[in-house]
Amino acid sequence: MPELDPEDAKIVTLARSARARTGAAEGAAVRDTGGRTYAACTVALPSLRLTALQAAVAAAVASGALGLEAAAVVTEAGKVDDESLAAVRDLTASAYVLVADPSGAVV
Repeated sequence: MPELDPEDAKIVTLARSARARTGAAEGAAVRDTGGRTYAACTVALPSLRLTALQAAVAAAVASGALGLEAAAVVTEAGKVDDESLAAVRDLTASAYVLVADPSGAVV
């Protein structure tokens, strides 16, 4: 497998950190078109449920991001669910999504 671009490696690391810090099922990070990054984890409250990627996209939008370049999700599932991908696509259809296992290896 080829080595990740340093900016992509950064969002994978941020996603891993968000997941590890909270013990959540998933961690995610996105990079906006200006190069800023936003990280989040799964939100599972009685009144609010967001996947990690949905939460990261929401953080980006709340901070004024107009588009995304890339996203990364760290999960044991090995894939990203359709609702999470839809959140990315709502903002930028061409943004790519990296999926990594808990060790940070992109799958």
